[in-house]
Order: sequence, then C-alpha cells, then structure tokens
Amino acid sequence: MEIQWRKSSKSSNAEGSDCLELAEHEGEILLRESDNPDVVVRTTRAKLRAFLGGAKEGEFDDLA
Repeated sequence: MEIQWRKSSKSSNAEGSDCLELAEHEGEILLRESDNPDVVVRTTRAKLRAFLGGAKEGEFDDLA
C-alpha cells in the first residue's frame, strides 16, 4: 500500500521548501520534510496530539 502524505496549505513558502508532511501508516503517524523525504520520523497519535497541543499554546514560539 502506498503511503498518502499530507501537508498543510500554510506550510509552503514561495519556493515550496517549507513543507512538513504527515501520513498515517500501519497505526503510526509519520512525519518528513518534503525536501528530504528519505528521513521519516515515526510517532503515535497520542504523542503528536501532545506536541500539537503545546504548539497551539505557544510553547515552541521561541523556536520559530
């Protein structure tokens, strides 16, 4: 089965190089950068949910 990668409409600059892509595959959540697709980070839904919650609350704003 082919992995169906998704990216946010907000994750692209004019050159299209600011893209993080996510997919679900065999019960895991996969993340990669579109300009380096061979490096894939695997995580769980719970861990991704915790990270996104922190991001929404601004916990990582100093890194952006």
